[in-house]
Amino acid sequence: MSEQSHIGVIGVGWVGLVTASCFADLGHQVTAVDIDAAKVDALRAGDAPIHEPGIADLLERNRERLRFTTEMAEVLDAARLLFCCVDTPPTYSGDADLSRVQAVVSQLSSDRKHVLVMKSTVPAGTGAAIRRETADLAYVSCPEFLKEGSAVDDFMRPDRVVIGADPGDTRAADEVEEVYRPLGAEIVRTDVASAEMIKLAANAFLATKISFINEIANVCEEVGADVIEVARGMGLDKRIGSSFLRPGIGYGGSCFPKDVSALKMLAGNTGYHFQLLTSVIEVNELQKRRVVGKLMKHLGPLRGKTVALLGLAFKPNTNDMRDAPSLILAPRLLAEGAVVRGWDPVALEEAQQALRGVELKETLLDALKDADAAVIVTEWDELAGLLAPELRAAMRTPFLVDGRNLLDPDAARAAGYVYESIGRAAHDLDSLPETEEPETKLRR
Repeated sequence: MSEQSHIGVIGVGWVGLVTASCFADLGHQVTAVDIDAAKVDALRAGDAPIHEPGIADLLERNRERLRFTTEMAEVLDAARLLFCCVDTPPTYSGDADLSRVQAVVSQLSSDRKHVLVMKSTVPAGTGAAIRRETADLAYVSCPEFLKEGSAVDDFMRPDRVVIGADPGDTRAADEVEEVYRPLGAEIVRTDVASAEMIKLAANAFLATKISFINEIANVCEEVGADVIEVARGMGLDKRIGSSFLRPGIGYGGSCFPKDVSALKMLAGNTGYHFQLLTSVIEVNELQKRRVVGKLMKHLGPLRGKTVALLGLAFKPNTNDMRDAPSLILAPRLLAEGAVVRGWDPVALEEAQQALRGVELKETLLDALKDADAAVIVTEWDELAGLLAPELRAAMRTPFLVDGRNLLDPDAARAAGYVYESIGRAAHDLDSLPETEEPETKLRR
């Protein structure tokens, strides 16, 4: 297969659009298909339907090499390698919903003309099941390891490329390896089931690190330790490493919650109880709710209090609201009777659909005006502006919960905030200034 080969991409969500755009940037002709006609029309016009750094530039630079369609037949006619990038959301049981994958498989011929390259995250055993259904279809597992907010860079500079194929599909695996070879990453060749497990195991391990450091942060608050220093000391141990040791209010997004749950259910379906992942999930869910406890500890009953949630997407540099902590925080605060405002630099449109009852504000100043408290939910760079005097002065009571440990505590307190973070000592509440209305005083 030559460097200028034609590649097909099925599904142009985050993974599919990044995959299609990056392959085009590597010199390939790419035809991408999606069932969402509005999305396809937008992409044909050069408009990216997602907020992802670098995507808009790739679309503009590679217009001649990118083709978007709603017709599967156009992809089948154009390309041999078909990268399946459809969504596999969790079902109510926690298992992965493979209906979209099955819909793709049902449309493929079994004449070995095509190679189905599975980038969608699927449970181990999915590839074997597909091969049993379509014995003549060449099948390769090539899981994605893209982080939203840095997906283009992750694709172009991967840590590794995992390619899983069974003995009968060695030629197909060679073709997939050839298109990835220009990236210069280590190629991990393995069987299909192991490739499928690598993706799930990697995400489950990273989620475990996040839940672990959040548990450590909670203990640090009780014993007077500083979790930032603890994490730094831990991370310098090469056996541990510093990545994913940032405490906060829990993980979210389209991958970690889904993949951790899917691996737990995959194990359970075999009769094995994955106790560790059960705890990881529980810790993550409780961590999101600890913020409400912090607010009530200082503000008392939240009925009638105004709380500003700063950042609504699950992480910065994306407008993705899937499993965002704000989706837990906002309903909990509303249930306590609070008035809830929300601000995000790019995800307000998505939040409008996901956060019913929340007053969405386009500026930080509007979100903070006369607020009794503010919570940093997503670590957007723009939130460094909270140290500006006019933002602090806009609040009725200057209570700030830094759910991402974004700000320097001394700087925040010097700016006039009563500042609490995750896993670090709280403000000395005896120094808090009085407010005009007794019911809005912070508890001492």
